[in-house]
Amino acid sequence: MPDSHVPLPPGTAGTPASTLAAEIAGWINSAPVRELVAAFGGRPPETRPGELLAWLDDFSARHWDFRGGRERPEAREPDLDPGIARLVVEAARLLGMVEATPPPQPVYQHLIVLGGLAHACLRRTGYAAHLIRSGLTVTGVIAALGSLRPLSQAERDNLAAIGVTDCGTEVDALNAGVRRAFGSSRPTPGPPVRVLAAPSSDPTVRRAHTADTQRFWAGQVRLSPGDRVLVVTAPIYVPFQHCDAIRTLGVPYGCAIDTVGVDPTLADAPLPEPTLTPGRYLQEVRSAIRSMRTLHASVSAVEPHA
Repeated sequence: MPDSHVPLPPGTAGTPASTLAAEIAGWINSAPVRELVAAFGGRPPETRPGELLAWLDDFSARHWDFRGGRERPEAREPDLDPGIARLVVEAARLLGMVEATPPPQPVYQHLIVLGGLAHACLRRTGYAAHLIRSGLTVTGVIAALGSLRPLSQAERDNLAAIGVTDCGTEVDALNAGVRRAFGSSRPTPGPPVRVLAAPSSDPTVRRAHTADTQRFWAGQVRLSPGDRVLVVTAPIYVPFQHCDAIRTLGVPYGCAIDTVGVDPTLADAPLPEPTLTPGRYLQEVRSAIRSMRTLHASVSAVEPHA
């Protein structure tokens, strides 16, 4: 397996649909993806990107979906051969899902912190505060985006262990993280911070997901073409959440999107980082494939032959 990282579709403002489609094709045809598929007995067809994405979606549903519609902490861990487990972790590294990277620009108009499990809410808000203290300039508002997903008992117990006892939902945990990281709703000096609870676009089926929170936030602010948006998440989620942000913010609003994973050594979060297993990485490779499939479909509607 080559040692170079596989680039994600560019988040540059005004990126042509054909370029996004070509970069998606490069990612799904990359050596790490193909070697993962081969390790699980698959042989990707030589076909157009849209058809390959559909094939990969189906393949990953059969081999890498350990959630079965459940929340991520409830996913089962597969019993993998040690050699395959090592291959999975190395592929994840080359796909940009393991190592944290700093923001590539010094100035952004907007910074959004994506919610998640309770420990992630504290870690990501803590990292956002670190970035501001370290000199990152945000000319607009910092927004922490979450859903009304009820916290599990384990999440509530973890928060209670550090003295946080009034959190019932994900957005409550984000709010606690903001107050802990920034001291109030406004860092000093720095931009104001807002915590938003997004509704689901399909409330009878599921809670709000990443794209829902990004769309909801976009409806609360005034986005202009060329605005730079920094998305803060965990490294394991960077590929799929970056593609979601391009689809929901970059393409319709003409924004530039950079997505970075938290460096846990700089986040000043009191809760321990869960161990990321090969099964977790495979699950999020599947998430990236599905997000890229949706993004590819949206840009192919602009250029039908992409």
